[in-house]
Amino acid sequence: MVSLAAALGYAPDARVLVPHVDDVGVCHGANRAFVELAEQGFVTSGSVMVPCPWFPEIVELAKEQPELDLGVHLTLTSESRACRWRPISTASRDCGLMDPDGYFWPSVADLRRHADRTAVEKEMRAQIEAAYAAGLDVTHLDTHMGAAAAPEFVESYLALGRRYRLPVLLPRRIGTYLSVLEMGPVEAGAYTRVLNRLSCEGVPLIDAFAMGLALRQRPCDQTYRHIVETAVPGVTFLSLHCSTPGEIERVHPSDADWRIAEYELFDAPSFSAWVASQGVHMSGFRAIRDLYQELPAGA
Repeated sequence: MVSLAAALGYAPDARVLVPHVDDVGVCHGANRAFVELAEQGFVTSGSVMVPCPWFPEIVELAKEQPELDLGVHLTLTSESRACRWRPISTASRDCGLMDPDGYFWPSVADLRRHADRTAVEKEMRAQIEAAYAAGLDVTHLDTHMGAAAAPEFVESYLALGRRYRLPVLLPRRIGTYLSVLEMGPVEAGAYTRVLNRLSCEGVPLIDAFAMGLALRQRPCDQTYRHIVETAVPGVTFLSLHCSTPGEIERVHPSDADWRIAEYELFDAPSFSAWVASQGVHMSGFRAIRDLYQELPAGA
């Protein structure tokens, strides 16, 4: 089986990074950081939270800059205490998607305890359809806080990827992903079986996952230099949470300093120059989507 790196035109042992800004749409600062860093070239892709208040702004920016590589950050949880969001598919409490205040549950564990699986799939589909209806050239699917990849919902998550012919974030080295998520009990072996099936179908799969936010006990610069230096052969999804200062301090007070530090680090030409000297390659999701859409429709 050809590796994703080789399918993208790189050497089999190439180290390929996909620097990806999550949480686009959560506030103006997240939108601004994504657009600025994408223009400068370090960031190759991002994904938007459709139910969030600044989704319309990123839609307008994407119309002005159609080269932006944007997926849908499927959103089933609402962890911020200061700025919360609700399902767009229903207002019924019977679906189990909402807490007593009518917002998404704050944690993946809460969602797993309460949500109806059919309602979860309906909500994810509604978010994808809303992104398309707004005019976005959707390049992939991934998931906020890993919620859509929880064991109860992962098959629906993957089925939506097949339905829309979009690559879905579920890394082959699943431990690199599960180890940084807080979703409650999971059986890694179940994911292995799913991933083996996807490989047999020829679906392009990211190899590994890395997220600086999970390693913020060290300075931001040190963390990302370590991630780049230790990147293994294959394609690694680099989960970023960049934001300019302003609103993010209220939306995410516990880690706003890290999100701002990421923006400042990746905004510095010296960091991009250093990355270029490390022998790694950069890719976005549009190229991966194009690979997927070249496969026979039954794959």
